Amino acid sequence: MLRILRDLFLVFAKIGLFTFGGGYAMISVIENNCVEKKKWITHDEMMDVTVMAESTPGPIAINMATYVGFKQAGMAGAVSATVGIVLPSFLIILLLSGIADALPAYPLVQNLFRGIRTAVPILILDAGFNMVRKMKKKPLPCAIVVCAMIAMFLINFFSVRFSSVALMAVCGAVSLCAFPITKKKGAGK
Repeated sequence: MLRILRDLFLVFAKIGLFTFGGGYAMISVIENNCVEKKKWITHDEMMDVTVMAESTPGPIAINMATYVGFKQAGMAGAVSATVGIVLPSFLIILLLSGIADALPAYPLVQNLFRGIRTAVPILILDAGFNMVRKMKKKPLPCAIVVCAMIAMFLINFFSVRFSSVALMAVCGAVSLCAFPITKKKGAGK
């Protein structure tokens, strides 16, 4: 039991220490570590936990760490993974808080942040592409993905204020409304 708790803490501490850009940027790194390397969860579970973590209050990466930890070692695993992913950021912010006002004056720091800002959208897109690539290719989910992408493109293109949570709710509602129809078609075969 201690070994899995240590592994959960160390894996998520590494993710928390070396992934910049917030929870969305961490999704592909969490998937790589928890699905590919450690095999703690499957690809399907990763997609489900991503949806659950986004749909519940709190930062997505912390919610994902808590889920994986709980699945592996119950409440102790949830605590271990959650502390692991939070502790590096907490310590870095604690150390930098005293000098945060002076940091932007240094060209090295400005260049570092420019590079990180460039990489973060790529990490987020990578996570999104991986999820779409691995989802089951059924007509309804594919149609929802395409429509949601078009909607987000138009919303951003026309600078309309629209919550991504509201878009998720609309997609969920469409899926719920279509579920009885797809269920009937499946039963008729």
